[in-house]
Amino acid sequence: YEDLSDRYYGNNDVKGPSNDHGTHVAGIVGAVRDNNLGTVGIANNVELMIIRAVPDGDERDKDVANAIRYAADNGARVMNMSFGKGFSPYKEYVDAAIQHADSLGVLMIAAAGNESTNVDSSKHYPTPDYINGGSASNYITVGALSWKTDSTLVAGFSNYGAHSVDLFAPGVDIYSTYPDNTYKMESGTSMAAPVVTGIAALIMSYYPELSAHQVKNIILQSATKIDRAVYKPGTQQAVPFSQLSRTGGVVNVYNALKLAEEQSNS
Repeated sequence: YEDLSDRYYGNNDVKGPSNDHGTHVAGIVGAVRDNNLGTVGIANNVELMIIRAVPDGDERDKDVANAIRYAADNGARVMNMSFGKGFSPYKEYVDAAIQHADSLGVLMIAAAGNESTNVDSSKHYPTPDYINGGSASNYITVGALSWKTDSTLVAGFSNYGAHSVDLFAPGVDIYSTYPDNTYKMESGTSMAAPVVTGIAALIMSYYPELSAHQVKNIILQSATKIDRAVYKPGTQQAVPFSQLSRTGGVVNVYNALKLAEEQSNS
């Protein structure tokens, strides 16, 4: 594991053990929409590149970095990263992979994490901020919403941060694909991130001329602003929703597509 120069390993067994998480995430992005089965993905006509970097538990930095590089080098335009942890011993190696993907114009969309923590002060890795300074420009971090409209709008488990989380997306009781031709509800920022990934893929499929950075800005600029107090995750302390992320907003696919159309025409 300590040999970071060894990048070419693994196998083509994408099923393996503990394949429920990835199957659920993949369905949120791109489950077939017109077969009258189970659920529908957000994006249509999308091709999924399935990379298993986290068999179970915390992921190794080496595996995460090499998965990012593999996806970027093999044509991925948008990358869903529904994983994370509180300690990154080889962060510089992950940073190099993120920087590589960023340089190739790949949009990376990461789950904010499920510790009810302010990740401005308590980091959740990976991050877009490089250990040696600077940050990735094509990177979005997503917190999770519940399906409620009251003070419990934000999922009680979701991480948050006025600097480190960009926006929120649905992440509670999300119904999606599961192994062995089944379907199930799951909750987590791991479910919120692929909602945004699916929207990015949808925009890219209709407007392929837009760059990753343009798609990122479209998603953030079109978010619906929420002007109300909500419980800060993990507490019953009411705070303005606007204080929990950069945008103070919730992803909005309709607004995003409208803005993409405007930018494409201009």
